[in-house]
Amino acid sequence: MGIVFDFFQKIVPLTRVYDKIIAKGEENMFKKVYPREKYLKKIRPYINSDIVKVITGMRRVGKSYILKAIANEMLDNGTNNSNIIYLPLNKRGFRNIKTTDQLENIIENYLKKTNSKSQVYILIDEVQNVAGFESVVLEYQEEGYSVFITGSNSYLLSDEITTKLTGRHIDFEIFSLDFNEYLEMKKFHKRLVSNDLLTEFKEYIVNGGLPKTLEFKDLADRQKYTISVIDDIFKKDVRKRKKINNVPVYERVQNYLVNNYGAKFSLTNLLSEFSKNKIPTKATTLRKYIGELNKAKILYECNRFDLKSRKSLRREQKYYLSDLGIYFSTNTNNKINYGVTIENLIYLYLLSNDFRVSLGIIGDFECDFIIRKNDNSFAYIQSCYTLQGENENATNRIIEREYRPFRMIDDSYPRYIITLDRLSDNREGVKHINLIDLLLNKEKI
Repeated sequence: MGIVFDFFQKIVPLTRVYDKIIAKGEENMFKKVYPREKYLKKIRPYINSDIVKVITGMRRVGKSYILKAIANEMLDNGTNNSNIIYLPLNKRGFRNIKTTDQLENIIENYLKKTNSKSQVYILIDEVQNVAGFESVVLEYQEEGYSVFITGSNSYLLSDEITTKLTGRHIDFEIFSLDFNEYLEMKKFHKRLVSNDLLTEFKEYIVNGGLPKTLEFKDLADRQKYTISVIDDIFKKDVRKRKKINNVPVYERVQNYLVNNYGAKFSLTNLLSEFSKNKIPTKATTLRKYIGELNKAKILYECNRFDLKSRKSLRREQKYYLSDLGIYFSTNTNNKINYGVTIENLIYLYLLSNDFRVSLGIIGDFECDFIIRKNDNSFAYIQSCYTLQGENENATNRIIEREYRPFRMIDDSYPRYIITLDRLSDNREGVKHINLIDLLLNKEKI
């Protein structure tokens, strides 16, 4: 624990120092949190497995609360609290644990209080705070302990940890709150939920789904918090681990992609933008910065898939936001562009439900998403705000535009059109789904 820790080692028996820390950890663990069943049901089959459970996701999406929810569930199921070792390494009393020896010492002191005949669970939050933590994690994994870790994506998703934990870990990615979770968490915190779902939906889009924003009453305060999260990601997850030589260029790349989420992306066009503004930079630099935004989970890259050639087109992609609040908190205009917003929400819904997602090319036509399910079957999705135009002719043009790509598909996999229309318009074997119903789990894909 740095200088303070070394001082205590010399003056006070080590166990007395750790007893105070352990008591602190047990206090934190008992706090009830909203149980995000969407993720708990994925983790539950592995709770007693010795494979390392790695929980990833953008900063402040609630990874720490997932750990607490797991601990609470185990306690509810009869696990003795002494057999749950919870180490929040970014909290007071734990922050000075920086070395593998210090991490191992505190775990060993916890283990003295456990029931050796029952399974022991080790939950480590912000694990990257300990340099070389992998060796400690693997030691306890090999001894049969059930280990959970969370931490900075810039490290947990890097080649370093992948190499060191190969074959001995499984990743669980946590996303910001979906619309259903947003409403349920409001209820959990005894916040008023409007009977008008469309009003709540619009608020959700502009507010975003970072869980802590629900603690603030005013939109301005929520957006200020979201901006602080983005700043933290850059300072702690990106700049701290990767040398960003040109911060202004990095910020321009970030702003460009955030402001053009869901649009067709071209590196050539981005280079042209920098050239017009007389900002010298290289394609390799831009690719590097885009890669860091992806690793930090601010953005997700979705590549195109040519249905006829069955090939992924890596250089034809779109970027979607991990949370729409990122866009609305960094822009003065809160007017919602429903077309691209709906597309972004569908993309996040698909990812968070473990679909593999691509943008579709079908000859000369495009399909918003081609998805692959766990059984390797496909499905096709088109999205738009509404199929209804201002008159009959306009409605027919919209319907023709949205249905035409489906006619180019020569297989029988399911096809969906997702809009905000309340009345369904199923035709030509295509299922028409209301987006809000989909997000509230009233409809399924």
